[in-house]
Amino acid sequence: MTLAAVGSTNPTKVGAARRAFATLFPDVEVTGVEVPSGVSEQPVGHEETIRGALQRARRAREALNADWGIGLEGGVLFRGDECWQIQYCAVVHRDGRTGLAGGLQFLLPPVVAEGIRKGGEVGPLFDQLSGEKDTKRKGGAIGFLTKGAILREDLYTYMVTGALIRFLHPDLYDQPAK
Repeated sequence: MTLAAVGSTNPTKVGAARRAFATLFPDVEVTGVEVPSGVSEQPVGHEETIRGALQRARRAREALNADWGIGLEGGVLFRGDECWQIQYCAVVHRDGRTGLAGGLQFLLPPVVAEGIRKGGEVGPLFDQLSGEKDTKRKGGAIGFLTKGAILREDLYTYMVTGALIRFLHPDLYDQPAK
């Protein structure tokens, strides 16, 4: 069987990868493994968040000698006084090809932005805001802010699917440009 390793044991990340692969590559078994992202606990900006996703994907693939590695990384982006939630997915294949996709970007409440500026992280700050524990292993910030209309696993499923596009169409992505 072909194996895909997710660079996390967080059930929302593993579940998202399982859903995407079940639809697009049903013969692939998906499992999670804890690996470091190699970036800050709270990545800031597109570059650091993408780097975290890529490093998680590569390290997960290597840790389990898997055919595929999947890295999902959430970060924040500051624009003036505003703080936005951002996220990226990287999928790496044993053959060296890499797929990358970004997710929905949404504005975080000012109280969360203030907490992040003081060194906090999105997950624990939403735990405080919601009064729940481990929100990032459940619906996440997006689940809380949308009152459950969009859940973190849903958001991540679309990102994994997006990162797999290049593998669905190698004829379009793996040819030199004319």
